[in-house]
Amino acid sequence: MTPQISFEFFPPQNLEGSFRLWDTIHALSPLAPRFISVTYGAGGTTRDLTRDAVRVLHRETGLTVAAHLTCVNATRAETLEIAEEYAASGVTEIVALRGDPPKGEGRFTPHPDGFANSVELIEALAATGKFTQRVGAYPEVHPEAANAKADIDWLKAKLDAGASEALTQFFFDKESFLRFRDACAKAGIDKPIVPGILPIENWKGVRNFARRCGTDVPAWLDDAFETATRDGREDLLATALCTEMCSDLIDEGVDALHFYTLNKPELTRDVCHALGVTPKAQLENVA
Repeated sequence: MTPQISFEFFPPQNLEGSFRLWDTIHALSPLAPRFISVTYGAGGTTRDLTRDAVRVLHRETGLTVAAHLTCVNATRAETLEIAEEYAASGVTEIVALRGDPPKGEGRFTPHPDGFANSVELIEALAATGKFTQRVGAYPEVHPEAANAKADIDWLKAKLDAGASEALTQFFFDKESFLRFRDACAKAGIDKPIVPGILPIENWKGVRNFARRCGTDVPAWLDDAFETATRDGREDLLATALCTEMCSDLIDEGVDALHFYTLNKPELTRDVCHALGVTPKAQLENVA
């Protein structure tokens, strides 16, 4: 079975980043993703950049674009105004998130006039009747969750509030996702849970990020990438490991994958090709 795919990008912060993003879109869009998403920086730091990137990608690519929207550092009115602007421009897909606290702040603190959490945001967006919403999910438990059950209960609350699908944090062990999927089904969650896939461009950077996110890092991966890097075969190893994990997930009934591209297309494209996802159309509006 050939999976459905989607891609996540972050908004460019300078001219070089803009060219890199466009090159990445140009490389991956022929794979006909069912949607692409654009992230929000920690603390809402890229709010305006995200808004601009979403509008341009929606207008120029013909792809379905999902905008990340968070509760951080904004009033309810400001957040809903951004959502209404998206709807007016034809963007009706939202990835609704609580959001990470600003750098230097250990925990999320709601704006006095803002949404207290993601459930409140999802409910407000759902009340407009204008959006398809996706939410985050955590196979290995969110760092702030009391335990795995509390994490799943919170995911169910988000889906019940109006979201139609969950996108997971990345993971290195497919069993983590499969156990999580089974636990969600046992808890009565029947909406799609799509695994988030991170092809490893730079193992040291990914490992450090994973530990901050609470993602389990198997010891054997350190050994494998140490050897591969020494032999100049890091990309080959990354492609093989990612392809194998995706293929195993597909064998377990997973029919959609969400790739965190880091605005670098090569490994994601190679993995998709290996899974049988082949180019279907060329991007027309190329600057």
